[in-house]
Amino acid sequence: MPVAHYRNPHNAAMLDALRGLAAEWRIDEGGPYGETEVLISGRVTREELAGAPNLRAIIVPFAGVPLPLRELIHDFPGISIHNLHHNAPETAEVAMALLLACAKSVVPIDRAMRKGDWTPGYDDRHSIRLEGKTAVVLGFGASGQRIARACLGLGMHVIAHRRHPNQPLPADVPTVGVELRGPHDLGRSLIRADVLILAMPQTDETTGLIGPDELGMMKDGAILVNIARGKLVDEDALYEALASGKLRAAGLDVWYQYPEGGPDGTIPESASHTFPSTRPFHELPNVVMSPHRGGASIDVEFARVRALAQLLNTDPMPNRVDLSLGY
Repeated sequence: MPVAHYRNPHNAAMLDALRGLAAEWRIDEGGPYGETEVLISGRVTREELAGAPNLRAIIVPFAGVPLPLRELIHDFPGISIHNLHHNAPETAEVAMALLLACAKSVVPIDRAMRKGDWTPGYDDRHSIRLEGKTAVVLGFGASGQRIARACLGLGMHVIAHRRHPNQPLPADVPTVGVELRGPHDLGRSLIRADVLILAMPQTDETTGLIGPDELGMMKDGAILVNIARGKLVDEDALYEALASGKLRAAGLDVWYQYPEGGPDGTIPESASHTFPSTRPFHELPNVVMSPHRGGASIDVEFARVRALAQLLNTDPMPNRVDLSLGY
């Protein structure tokens, strides 16, 4: 019986559920990794890999591959890396929640109402119509596809960017109404963007993709939503665009600095007193802030287990990461 090792599962019930769904596997929780063929973890050390002679695959049980693992795995060419897309619905839903909160000034109006202040209700400038506007979605993977469909449902024009826009997509991916473009067309898209939504992985190519020049191309009063990785957008340029009013608003679920990690499975003490940037985004009224919770919901752990079981039960294992691209 092949052996998989699930490092730090969310709880015992999830581990038991995975064992039930992947009955052909022996799924361990504690080390060592001597017999392990598949390791479910996004954080692995060189010593652990060296001590796992039978390891042939790592499943990163969340979206994206951490940079330390991407760098380390080059020294272990016999081990493949696979990703999960189980929380794409949650991520896309948070993107739309941030977009609507920005477009309708939900947060500042809520704060005013809590003080008994109805005056925002008499000022039309607190809200913009999204119908008929153009949304540019950077990244057309599992999350980006859902975001594009939701924007179409709001009556928006949608331009979506993917690395190879002419490469065939699976038959179940609806593209009717979506204008697909490639990386070389970014500038042409930005000048049309009323809304820019980032839903792409962070790689060497995408880090800093949206900087001062790119933000300057966008229409005055545009909205930016980032549910991908903070460093896709230049920190200082984003702050200045928001503070100056160049951007109407931004909905941000991903940031530039995070609390220091606590012990596995616990909330670090720093989580309650760490600002997400060196710039005071928290002082700007036109920023909707979210603590990197785009993939979270009460349903997501069961979705993760189902996705893990699907990978373990399929040969060859799907969702393999192209290490040259980073996703």
